[in-house]
Amino acid sequence: MKRRIQIIPGIMWLPIILTLVCNSIAYNGSRIIMTGKFHHDLSNALDEQIPFVPWTIAIYFGCYIFWIGNYMLGCRQDREEAFRFLSADLLTKLVCLICFLFLPTTNVRPMVEGNSIWDELMRFLYQIDAADNLFPSIHCLVSWFCFIAVRKNEKIPKWYQLASLLMALSVCVSTLTTKQHVLIDAIAGVALAEGSYWFVEKSGFAKWYMEFIETTYSKIIRKGKLHE
Repeated sequence: MKRRIQIIPGIMWLPIILTLVCNSIAYNGSRIIMTGKFHHDLSNALDEQIPFVPWTIAIYFGCYIFWIGNYMLGCRQDREEAFRFLSADLLTKLVCLICFLFLPTTNVRPMVEGNSIWDELMRFLYQIDAADNLFPSIHCLVSWFCFIAVRKNEKIPKWYQLASLLMALSVCVSTLTTKQHVLIDAIAGVALAEGSYWFVEKSGFAKWYMEFIETTYSKIIRKGKLHE
């Protein structure tokens, strides 16, 4: 019998689902709760010097492919390292929820006057994504985790590790040049990713999370077999 190749190990789907649920609650749930509340503008003089560059929306939108690919790689590495990666990601979503609720932010977006495809895409982005839930930037946070996912993995070629770093930095820049975020949002996103990744290892949270997922997954498998 041929062994089926798993794109992502079965046990990893549970923490991925938990992360997606927490991300949705943090981003969409907080938006519902904070609608109509006062939002802070954290922009400064440096942000005013950053140009509005519509074509960088290609990076802003294109990063979703980058996210999927590198998160898959992050889940396929050594199990302890994979759970450190996923537990840190989960923790940051909880921190984001707190920030979005207790420090709601906004910014002033420019008028998009051109008629190029990039201008049209910028108008589309502004229509579907309100100027809130900016601090910290989830775009920068997740993109930096994509770099974290591969930078210590010896199975990943050095050129791809470097490419992931450059892509993560490019996404951070694109959040500024599309005027979706301001500098403090991008810096906070990267700092939160690094801080959380360090914390879950030092505190033992990553190990606890791995044991929790393993126990829960085993129970799910046993129940599934009982119903067969």
